[in-house]
Amino acid sequence: MTAVAPLLDVRALRVEFPTRRGTLVAVRDVSFAIAPGEVLGVVGESGAGKSLTGAAIIGLIDPPGRIASGEIRLSGRRIDNLPYDVMRKVRGRDIGAVFQDPLTSLNPLYPIGRQLIETIRTHLDLSEQAARKRAMQLLEEVGIPAPARRIDHYPHQFSGGMRQRVVIALALAANPKLVIADEPTTALDVSIQAQIIQLLKRLTREHGTAVMLITHDMGVIAETADRVAVMYAGRIVEIGPVAAVIHRPRHPYTVGLMGSIPSIVEGCERLAQIDGTMPRLTAIPSGCAFHPRCPRSIARCNVDRPELERGGATEAACWNPVPIC
Repeated sequence: MTAVAPLLDVRALRVEFPTRRGTLVAVRDVSFAIAPGEVLGVVGESGAGKSLTGAAIIGLIDPPGRIASGEIRLSGRRIDNLPYDVMRKVRGRDIGAVFQDPLTSLNPLYPIGRQLIETIRTHLDLSEQAARKRAMQLLEEVGIPAPARRIDHYPHQFSGGMRQRVVIALALAANPKLVIADEPTTALDVSIQAQIIQLLKRLTREHGTAVMLITHDMGVIAETADRVAVMYAGRIVEIGPVAAVIHRPRHPYTVGLMGSIPSIVEGCERLAQIDGTMPRLTAIPSGCAFHPRCPRSIARCNVDRPELERGGATEAACWNPVPIC
């Protein structure tokens, strides 16, 4: 049995921001792959480089930021060096995007139907009538009630959860192979979060769409993802199947993230915390960037940067990982 070729293949990605005081490296040597129909969760604290990695993949890094090195391949085709106009077509046709605030993706001056139809006709060769029919099908698919009536409503006439469903419909308008979902549930209440999670899972199952799910919420990752990549200070520090990373983490940072999640099974008076804060881009420590906050730090951690190495079901970048039980 041959392994499934990855739909998305990111290799040694490096994102930089030139400044008058020097070059800031926001994402360094990040590599991962996502298979068709797979959900890869990307988790970490604010400033870890999660959203920048997603922005690099869809070609939306604002200048002076730039991809300094590495490769991004979609279905075997390199896309990180494409001209802007070509990448714009790839972004709508092959890659869809769902962002945290749906109002940043929807124009408040136009009905949602018009926005859907324009997106569909930009990337698919359909008539106005056929595009409108597809728009209503998409709205029904993402759970918008009475789509024939709601298609002519404006964004402000929808609740936050319904607006996010409309944005997901926009992302799926051209049947993309990959969806980048950047904190798609953060601004929603818990019950609506669960509905959006179920929607994303159903779309991957029925359409074979690959999803890169960026979030800081390990609960969302546990419910949605097949694999998870943990990021810290611009690098992936652990990656593997979601159950292994959650229940048998090997990197001390992952252990800290897991310890900060309340459990309804094991009662405790206080949640664990990770001392300190994420380092600024201007002050990334030498060696392992996590060593100033790490309870398992050894002398080598101060000077040598660890690379991802397999141990058990996951890969961890750590000189003194948590032993495998």
